[in-house]
Amino acid sequence: MSPRYTMPLLAAFCVVLAFIAGAVAGGPLSESIGLEDDEDQTRAEIIEQIDESFYKKTDKNKLEEASLDGIVRSLNDRFSHYFTPAETKEFERAVNDPTFEGIGVSVAEDDKGLRVVQVYDGSPAKKAGILKDDLIVGVAGKSIAGQPSDVSTSKIRGKAGTDVRLTVVTPSTKKKRELTIQREQVDIPAADGEMVERDGKQIAHVRLFGFSNGAHGEMRGQIDRLVKDGADGVILDLRGNGGGLLREGILVASTFVEDGLIVSTKGRNRAEQKYDAEGDAIDKKLPVVVLVDGGSASASEIVTGALRDRKRATVVGEKTFGKGVFQEVQDLPNGGSLDLTVGEYFLPSGENIGGKGIKPQVKAKDDPKTRRDEALPVAERELVGKLQPR
Repeated sequence: MSPRYTMPLLAAFCVVLAFIAGAVAGGPLSESIGLEDDEDQTRAEIIEQIDESFYKKTDKNKLEEASLDGIVRSLNDRFSHYFTPAETKEFERAVNDPTFEGIGVSVAEDDKGLRVVQVYDGSPAKKAGILKDDLIVGVAGKSIAGQPSDVSTSKIRGKAGTDVRLTVVTPSTKKKRELTIQREQVDIPAADGEMVERDGKQIAHVRLFGFSNGAHGEMRGQIDRLVKDGADGVILDLRGNGGGLLREGILVASTFVEDGLIVSTKGRNRAEQKYDAEGDAIDKKLPVVVLVDGGSASASEIVTGALRDRKRATVVGEKTFGKGVFQEVQDLPNGGSLDLTVGEYFLPSGENIGGKGIKPQVKAKDDPKTRRDEALPVAERELVGKLQPR
């Protein structure tokens, strides 16, 4: 999955679904989107004529960037995008910056803007009253509908102490409100865990927020700690987790599955690649439940599908996002970049879940309007049921 842009965004501020399934970036892409000489000349002449003769003043650089964006948009693929040099620089800064400054939410791309899939405790967003499933439809008074999530989220990010004005809609009431939120440095761990008691059983509830570099180690540390303290089973909570690095997905799945296939990938010009579990899994007698929702995507779906298909866990929650493709991010000669869908991935059963997601074996839905977590008790009951004598 795309290591260039994804991880800090996922771990700290937002789940950028356009990048969550990317592969390793290659070198310059000077040839692969180049036009034939006559077409290139025609495009250049159109831009030149507009620049010289259009009745209003134009920005030639913006016209050239728009023409590149139009080529990619013509693919009608929501996960493929052209990024300008300025946008590319912003994303690279986000990846290389060990701190993160924003409002503290995870989001998923939506036709109307950005859908909030998680609001982190203590964050500026939480203080401002933003709720799960709210839609962010505008930034600084301008609509973000139809924009790639990477572009939209870069407008929300910013220096700590500065303000960002958001237009937020609550879907259930259709109520629109304007919120001015002060950005803060957001420090969110890749994983956390707690012991919960249910019907006399000790359950390790471990939440994984993203698949950033090293996330599997943080998750394993939480599991090992809770198992040492007497956990009888594990709930792996992937709600709102939009994914991250493919390598981390394989390692997370390997925590529960000792050997055998985890996922395979294939593209029109990409040979099939098979990725197996890497060993050192926890005791296979320890029962596992995976808790998911509509914000669980890409690497989360790979882990969920692998544990389900390998009969290692029961899936509880809501249908997952359904992202069955992956991208490569390539540098362009103008300093911009191309994030292009180049293949699909397949679960151990051979299923591709693109557009349909993974349906839970046991349904459970949390109500974001309440302080309670209505889905977690369902997962707890399912896990306790696995511990009962049969």
